[in-house]
Formats: sequence, structure tokens, C-alpha cells
Amino acid sequence: MRLRILVGTVVMLVGLAVYGALAMVVATHLPQSAILEFGFYAVAGTAWVAPAALLTRWMARAAPYRPPPGTELPGSGGSG
Repeated sequence: MRLRILVGTVVMLVGLAVYGALAMVVATHLPQSAILEFGFYAVAGTAWVAPAALLTRWMARAAPYRPPPGTELPGSGGSG
């Protein structure tokens, strides 16, 4: 799980940096139109959310819980 979080974090940071740089390059080639620029920045500013959400979901996918030896899960029986 720790390795998955480390890999996901590195991929997200590098991916967002590359995406941001690519968006800036594309933005410099847009015609001078306030409406077009607004639309581009609205789309480019939110397009990264879906891939980041998928990556975050992958990072949070938990391995089966294994309690440490000698401990017991609440409600798993025991005395009482």
C-alpha cells in the first residue's frame, strides 16, 4: 500500500506538471479572443480532475486488513 501511494503521488505530481506546461503551450497559440480563452481555461482547468480522481481511487484501494498479532478486531467474538 505504501508503494502504491508513493508511485501514485509521483505520477500525479509529474503528470500535473506536464499537463500544466502543455496547457500553457497550447494557450499561447490561441487566437486573441476573450470568450475562446475563457472556454479553454475552463476546460483545461477541470480536465485534470477525472484522471486525478482515478489515480487517487487506485492509490486508496486498500489491501486486506491484517491486524497485528495478538490483537483482536472489535466485535469478532472473544469473551463476553
